[in-house]
Amino acid sequence: MPGPDPACTEPTPSAARGGPVSIALARVARMHRIAAGRRLRELELYPGQEMMMMRLWDCGPVRQSELIQSLGLDASTVTKMLQRLEQGGHVRRGPDPADRRAVLVEATEEGRALRAGVEGVWSDLEQASLNGLGPQERAELARLLGLVAENLREEAGEAGECPPPPGNC
Repeated sequence: MPGPDPACTEPTPSAARGGPVSIALARVARMHRIAAGRRLRELELYPGQEMMMMRLWDCGPVRQSELIQSLGLDASTVTKMLQRLEQGGHVRRGPDPADRRAVLVEATEEGRALRAGVEGVWSDLEQASLNGLGPQERAELARLLGLVAENLREEAGEAGECPPPPGNC
């Protein structure tokens, strides 16, 4: 039987023995999402919704189709997220004045008020995630994860594309 994974006390599944880094990344991503979800729940947000709000805060009103593309998610997933955010009063959807067939999405005043809370969630999560790592180790981890992401970008196809940088909306 395989030994415990350093990122988890559960033993590594036998089918994952050939990918110890991959199983560690999957576990870290899962734990990060759970920890983020607990913090976001206080803001009445679900994991992933904060990423959508960040995009709206940085870009202002955007077409729903552009939001779907920039988030790299399935259209039905984004639609469900938007429905929940709209019901919570955080976003508004309406026809795009430039093309009435397109749907324009924008943060409401209540949605913009979430920004400070989301910034706090991400800062707290960063501290909790990197506790015990010094500045050089944090920089090296960020560099290495960037390389891993770049290696996987082609494998991920369109979903692996980075959203446009802020100011390039």
